[in-house]
Order: sequence, then structure tokens, then C-alpha cells
Amino acid sequence: MGLIVETVSDDQQPTYVVGDVHGHREALEDALAEHGIVDESGDWSGGSTHLWFVGDFVDRGPDGIGVIDLVMRLQEQAADAGGYVQTLLGNHEILLLGTHRFGDTEIAPDTPGRTFARSWLINGGQADDLEHLRDTHVEWLVSRPVLAHALDHLLLHSDTMEYLHWGDDPAEINAAVQSVLAGDDLEQWWELWRRLTTRYAFRGGNGADAAERMLEQLGGTRIVHGHSVIADQVGLAPMEISGPHSYAGGRVLGIDAGVFAGGPCLVVRLPWDS
Repeated sequence: MGLIVETVSDDQQPTYVVGDVHGHREALEDALAEHGIVDESGDWSGGSTHLWFVGDFVDRGPDGIGVIDLVMRLQEQAADAGGYVQTLLGNHEILLLGTHRFGDTEIAPDTPGRTFARSWLINGGQADDLEHLRDTHVEWLVSRPVLAHALDHLLLHSDTMEYLHWGDDPAEINAAVQSVLAGDDLEQWWELWRRLTTRYAFRGGNGADAAERMLEQLGGTRIVHGHSVIADQVGLAPMEISGPHSYAGGRVLGIDAGVFAGGPCLVVRLPWDS
């Protein structure tokens, strides 16, 4: 299955973006239901709504594969109803896929003990996710883009500049990453995981400038990302978070509220205004 990046116009449709879910399917369904996007059975009720996920469906929570199954089903149901569902690939999906493909194979002779399987366990890997991962899940996941645009927002999973390692524009970057995922080069897979696990590029005194450079290069007027938990950035407990975190002079919006640590599963309508 090739890279799936449909061209759709969401200018006239309600558009939402969802932060990291990390296996918390019930929290995701409840959050979507609050916005009328799914019904009490967890089926699509959003009509022509456009719904984006920034990735990290798996690890750290009880039912990562269940989350993937839900999103895959909603994608089909939304298309039948005139809506649209798409998801980015998160670094935890790459970690799970790498563990599935390479297991305990050492990354390089000079890095004894460094394997996908070991890193997956250290980073919240769940045995049930690996056990229930099927070929249909793998084929769907490796066809996800790593970045996209929605309502002139640049959607990323990770708050990092490392995406630019694979190209100068979104199409080139997505194609290059898809090429890595279609191959069996262990070191390239590890480099993909390593780079997309970095964070905090848009924080601090130079953060706004970094965000501006990213937007100038890849397009958009605001970056929306998951990956870095809001509570860690603002000095609050996860359960005290109630909405996204706007920073870097308003050019960046963080939407990972740390559901795995007791925070909410954020479903944010774009454009967001506090």
C-alpha cells in the first residue's frame, strides 16, 4: 500500500485535531462524543466534519490496537458520510512497527543492547499491542503521512525541526519517510525513530524563530503538534490541563494533554482561539 495523502479542502467544514491517545480508547470515544463526532456506540456521527489525529495511538495505555481499529473504522464511516478522517504517524507507531519488524536485532555492532524491542519496552510498550498487531494494521500505519496541512495549520506529531532531514517540502518528506518504512534498512528505521523522538524545538528564547523558519519552509501559519505533554511545559499536573497550549508567540499549539498520566484526551477545533 502506497502513501496516503489525499488532497481535500477543509475550508468550509468543521475541522478538529486530536492529541496523543496512547491506548486510551474509552477516553477518545468520550472526547469525540462530546463534540458530536461519534455517537454512543462509537460510530461516526460527524457528517461532513474533518478529523485529524497527530499520532501516538499505542504504548502506555491498555488498548492501542483498539484505538487503531476505531480510527480505521471511523475513516471508512466518515468517507461514506461525506466527512474525512486522517492521521499522522507518531514516533510510538514507528517504535511498535520497528519492534514488530526487527525485534531484538541490535541496531549496530558498536551499540550492544540497543534494539527496537528494548526501546519499545522502556517507552511504555504494551505486550497486547504487539500481540494483536495484524498485517492490515501494519499496511495502514506505514501509509500514513508524517506531516500535513489543515486549515492552513502545519500538523506535526513531534515538536522538532528534524522533519527537514528528509526533504524541503511536505510531499518530499512524506515520500522519503514512506520509502524508509517500505524497506528493511534497520539503521534507517532507527534514525527515523530517533529523530522523531526529539522535542522542544519551539520552546525558549529561539523557539518563535524556529517555528517561523519551519512555517516558511513547509507552509502554514501555525504549527499544531502532540508528542510533548503540555503539563511538563507549563508546570501543572496533567489533570489540571483543560485545553491546548499556545506558545512561541502564538505560532505553535501543543495538544498532547498526557491522557496516559491522568490528563484529558484533547479534541480541538481549528482554528483554536483561547
